[in-house]
Amino acid sequence: MAHYRGSESKREQFRRYLEKAGVLDSLTNVLVALYEETEKPTNALDFVKQHLGVAGPESGETETLRQEVADLRGKCEKLTEENKELRSRLLQYEPTATEGGPE
Repeated sequence: MAHYRGSESKREQFRRYLEKAGVLDSLTNVLVALYEETEKPTNALDFVKQHLGVAGPESGETETLRQEVADLRGKCEKLTEENKELRSRLLQYEPTATEGGPE
């Protein structure tokens, strides 16, 4: 009987761990969403994976994409500054409408 109580205690600890980590809520939400689907998907496991985010990109791929985004943001900032500089230089050579230049 002591063995049964020991394993029950471990089960209860594990259940509390899953509850604290939010796993039970996530699984419950996905299963409820699957239950409420009017047209059940042909592959329920794919449905669960998709709604849990398992089918997302790998961590290495994510890091590569983050680096690419950072690089592109830097490039965008550089091009924006260059655009501002070129516009200000262009305004020096364009006649304004009050100077009577060609329209």
